[in-house]
Amino acid sequence: MLLSGILLFLFSFLAFSLSAVCGGGASFILIPALNWVLPGAQIPAALSIGTASSSVSRILLFFRNIRWSIVIWFVPPAIPAVWLGSWLLTSLNPFYLELILGLFLLSNLPLIFKSKKESSIASHMPKVYLLLIGLTAGFVSGLTGAVGLLFNRFYLRYGLSKEEIVATRAANELLLHCIKLVLYASFGLLTQHVLLFGFIIAVAAILSSIGVKRILPYISEQLFQRLGYSAMVISGMAMFSNATANLVHQNKASLSYQSADKGIDMKMQWKKSTFELELEYDEGFELEYPIQQYQIPLKQQQEISEIARGADKLVLEEVYGVNKHYYEAYVYKGGKLDKYSIYP
Repeated sequence: MLLSGILLFLFSFLAFSLSAVCGGGASFILIPALNWVLPGAQIPAALSIGTASSSVSRILLFFRNIRWSIVIWFVPPAIPAVWLGSWLLTSLNPFYLELILGLFLLSNLPLIFKSKKESSIASHMPKVYLLLIGLTAGFVSGLTGAVGLLFNRFYLRYGLSKEEIVATRAANELLLHCIKLVLYASFGLLTQHVLLFGFIIAVAAILSSIGVKRILPYISEQLFQRLGYSAMVISGMAMFSNATANLVHQNKASLSYQSADKGIDMKMQWKKSTFELELEYDEGFELEYPIQQYQIPLKQQQEISEIARGADKLVLEEVYGVNKHYYEAYVYKGGKLDKYSIYP
């Protein structure tokens, strides 16, 4: 436990320092690390303790840089949405959302290589867009405990300076973090371990904010933007790989392939279901998966019953290919296997 706490503190300090320099991302960076010490449903609660503390420290340090014209449109729609996200956290598998968010963050890869002229173009969105962004941010924040980096592109494209991004994001998110903590407590997610690890993250976040206050003036706006997009892509890679690994483990997924006489057979296991993809050089791709006899139309059921009369074992598969659909029956009788194709 002590070693885990020390490693989490060091990792959190580095993550929050990078997040200020890169325009956000500490929470998304910390999600994979917290997976080692907390159950998935408790991670957002621990993150919210740390990010709330970070927001308070950044507001105090960068108060005069807050763009209140954005805050007043962003926060109101986010408040009810954060409740919905927090409530769904108790019933949804967080790894599916983590997978989607990882892909979304990876979509920022082309922006890293944009020219200086393209990156500096500001686009002041209509106020209704600010409402929609606040609504979405509140929902995702309640469900994951992290949201800043996900909407980093919005801050970067809106024409804010690096100090304004740090300050305005903190102001937008502080109230959401406080609401989330109340909701997480009511849902029984603030356990002793959550409070302990949340406190460690909070201390690291506050100390990093103090250090970043001195470093930020020496970073150019162009470098700040490129670092911001790079942080989104790196976090997306980490989230996608972590979610994929957890979903594979949860669902006992596996993928295998072998050479066949006329092509290649590939099998995928997902929970208790098996899917087979067959590539025949002369016929193309075919997708096969096992079914029960009652799932087949009545006419074909009768045909299969005739074929399988007296059989020791019967295995049925439904087959889809390019412009074709049929059933395959594998009949085991007297130590011999016969294969039949039945067409609708």
